[in-house]
Amino acid sequence: MQKYDELLVSLRKVIRAIDLHSKQLNKTSGLTGPQLLIMHEVAQTDGITASRIAQNVNLSPATVTNILDRIESRELVTRVRSQMDKRRVSLYLTDKGQALLEKAPQPLQEHFIEKFNTLEEWEQSLLLSSMQRIAAMMDADKIDASPLLAVGALTSAEEAKQIDT
Repeated sequence: MQKYDELLVSLRKVIRAIDLHSKQLNKTSGLTGPQLLIMHEVAQTDGITASRIAQNVNLSPATVTNILDRIESRELVTRVRSQMDKRRVSLYLTDKGQALLEKAPQPLQEHFIEKFNTLEEWEQSLLLSSMQRIAAMMDADKIDASPLLAVGALTSAEEAKQIDT
């Protein structure tokens, strides 16, 4: 096998691992990776705003709002409008959301980060530069992406944005 074939196989394995983890996450908790990530953000900071979540997880505010709508409809989070400033809406996990979050498996990126952090500094730099080069070679270096290991579109708007760019 040519080296580029081996590299493409490895890339496909990474994509497949992400896909399998996403399916397992959805099967065991009923959540998608982005939903779990956002629920973790709400759990970490009671009263956090959607805009702060969007900044923290590097997703667009519209995407975060769409995901929050879905998990709020499942009564996993609640929105509370400030009495002082009606424009400010704070987010809180419900008891049901907290229980689901406690049972949910670890997001794949957290598992990856734990292993990545055990590498020597030079190995981390080598991997980073290699992946940045691969992204550039695939003309993907200009694609806006969050540090979230998930496959598929987050929302139909995000899917349209990806197709347009």
